[in-house]
Amino acid sequence: MLFYITAILVILLDQLSKNFVRAYVELHERFTIWGIQFTHIENSGMAGGLFPGNARLFGVVAVLFVIFVLYLRKTEDMKGLLIDLSFGFLVGGAIGNAIDRFLFGTVTDFIVRSGGVLNIADHAIELGVILLIIHFVVSWLRQKGKASSSPSTQKESVDK
Repeated sequence: MLFYITAILVILLDQLSKNFVRAYVELHERFTIWGIQFTHIENSGMAGGLFPGNARLFGVVAVLFVIFVLYLRKTEDMKGLLIDLSFGFLVGGAIGNAIDRFLFGTVTDFIVRSGGVLNIADHAIELGVILLIIHFVVSWLRQKGKASSSPSTQKESVDK
């Protein structure tokens, strides 16, 4: 359930913020709120404006990604708080940007960072990747802990 709630919240926040920007902020207008810089750009490519003019192709890639995540959730042992949050942020971000790509042929970006101009969906994807990495590190540490406390490992350490 956490997966779906997270994905839906990301999509809603992303689309509401983009609709607000499209309605009230002129293209290329710049302003600052609470020390955060904003500007309105329309990106027809992918992250950083790479491969401009391919928005719909990246929309299809996003749909395939969402299908892949749903498949993983059904077939793999991908359960738990971290993985549900991670996949929720990743899927929510992918769908949020895919909506723009299919409806407008561009993605509305407006949050200025040192790496470029992003949106809520992009930040959700970043957070999803970070949580996925944490999930795999925690899983690896748990497996390593189980292996070092198994009877065969204890017997080997006694033999030495």
